[in-house]
Amino acid sequence: MRQQTLVLISAFSLCIASIVPALAGKRSKTAVPATLSERDRALHALNRLTFGPRPGDVEKVMTMGINEWIEQQLNPGRIPNTVLDSHLSTYRTLYMSARDLLQAFPPATYIREAEENKRAMPSDPIEFGLWEVLIDRDNEQRGKNAASGQPMEPPDEAARKAAAQASRDAARHLADMLLSLPKANRMPALMKLPVGDRRTLVQYAPPDMRDKLLMDFSPLEREIWFAMNNPQGVGPAELQQAKVLRAVYSERQLEEVMTDFWFNHFNVFLFKDQNPYLITTYEREVIRPHALGKFRDLLGEVAKSPAMLIYLDNWQSLGPNSQAAGARPGQTPSPNASRRGLNENYGRELMELHTLGVDGGYTQQDVTEVARVFTGWTVQPDQGWGFVFDPRRHEPGTKTVLAKSIPESGINEGLQVLDILAKSSATAKFICTKLARRFVADDPPPALVQAMADDFLATDGDIKEVLRTMLHSKEFWSPAIYRKKVKTPLEFIVSAIRATGTEIQNPMPIVQAVAKMGMPLYQMQPPTGYSTAAQVWMNSDALLDRLNFSISLSSGGVNGVSFDPLRMLALGLLSRSPQEDIVPVNTHGGAEAAVTLVEGALIGSDVSKNTDQAIRKSLADPNAGNHLLDDPSRPLATIIGLTLGSPEFQVR
Repeated sequence: MRQQTLVLISAFSLCIASIVPALAGKRSKTAVPATLSERDRALHALNRLTFGPRPGDVEKVMTMGINEWIEQQLNPGRIPNTVLDSHLSTYRTLYMSARDLLQAFPPATYIREAEENKRAMPSDPIEFGLWEVLIDRDNEQRGKNAASGQPMEPPDEAARKAAAQASRDAARHLADMLLSLPKANRMPALMKLPVGDRRTLVQYAPPDMRDKLLMDFSPLEREIWFAMNNPQGVGPAELQQAKVLRAVYSERQLEEVMTDFWFNHFNVFLFKDQNPYLITTYEREVIRPHALGKFRDLLGEVAKSPAMLIYLDNWQSLGPNSQAAGARPGQTPSPNASRRGLNENYGRELMELHTLGVDGGYTQQDVTEVARVFTGWTVQPDQGWGFVFDPRRHEPGTKTVLAKSIPESGINEGLQVLDILAKSSATAKFICTKLARRFVADDPPPALVQAMADDFLATDGDIKEVLRTMLHSKEFWSPAIYRKKVKTPLEFIVSAIRATGTEIQNPMPIVQAVAKMGMPLYQMQPPTGYSTAAQVWMNSDALLDRLNFSISLSSGGVNGVSFDPLRMLALGLLSRSPQEDIVPVNTHGGAEAAVTLVEGALIGSDVSKNTDQAIRKSLADPNAGNHLLDDPSRPLATIIGLTLGSPEFQVR
């Protein structure tokens, strides 16, 4: 299979290389249609406002009417989402508070406090058993740390291998014992094992036996299993999987796209300090509910979010003249007080990335003044890391931000600054430029940006109204931008799954595939978030990675999904005229005809001559094509894989 894939990639690489410059934003010789047909308009709307059309979606949008469909997407609360809800129901952490996550999957500090009898162990026997394992691991690690400076005997390689084999044998025996029990009795029995046996089982269980246990465990039991190895990773893993499932299955596609947009705009890094426990709540309660609301509301919720306060270190920012810094009540603030303890990260990013933009007219003095305004905006570690305003940490005195005086008023100073920034024309232009860049073009038309910015200011930052202005503009429907936006790795992989009607049983391999393409979910460390610009994602190596994934998906090489090429073709044909015949693919002529059907189903009428020829040539290649025809599904899978990997499928 590997050799076949390499041959197919080789046959297709010339076509890819020829189109990379166009996808990367350089001058393209691709013909631009004079006008968009109604079908093209429906496809364009689906490509820009969703994670890609599914079979039959174009016809549904045309039947409903494009404007009506857009209005439906702008009001997601009216759209049932039962399929997605069913998929998400097993991910318990998605609905837990940060406090509950910390208790259920304790960090090292909680474990240490439990060891020292400063924190009560959970009463539930299963959770109690988890804490026992984690305490045992912590004790072992502390012992290793204590001995790290001591001279040690060189490791005996033979003894090490023998010990590892003994652990694998013991784990196999323990797994076999558990699998012999009724499903409901397995986790309780596991937690009655000695702590050392529990750790051996979780670490060394044979993959097939481990997978069987996990498949039969309840959602809670699966979480406990994973938590015995990495408690901090349970919530993030479920959040990452949920992101893939939402993108694939949600009927509220525009809401998902906008949630992704705002998360990147207000980016926080998953693994900064306590954020593994806070980021689920951040997306659920801060970003998603306001994705189509008022920008000022979203900005305010972000400012108070523990995930953002920790990510940009504002929770530790201390007013130089505050009581917490040692100043006496009533003492006149010193203008020459040391800035030690004052953290400017949030003040800078609030203006540079969240509102005004780098050219928004603020100065370094404004950054310092905003940092002083937001001293005291912090979190309570002993209360589940929730937000609190601490007046003792707040810098006293009047501040001046963007030439406006901010009288001393505690937390209200920050609220006043947020009001000023949200109503700024620079903010309106910056936000609308980013929206137009995401939905219209990497270099958005200035007239469109201005129209959107005017509407932003006129509606107090109503995101839905700004989107309406954009979606009813001539620029959005211009043939010149049709299929010219490059998909990010997440958009590409999800669109391939949606376009082929592929069903997901386990989203984790998809999460890993997105990460392999350079976009690990929730793990962009800089505050800029992931870009949607073509030059970030488009080069020959990236396109070959995408072709590799496409071939792997269509040939059954991607774990966790159910891909059926014949089902995919049938789904594609459902939207075609009933007078058209389904072409058999068990002959070479049938395979040639299937190319036309697959290209039409996955891309439409926009396949270039080079791409079409490359796909057909691969079928005729004696090393890659003819021998596949013995199985009717195999040439079809090849056609689908090459079409998904084609340059035309990389754009939306």
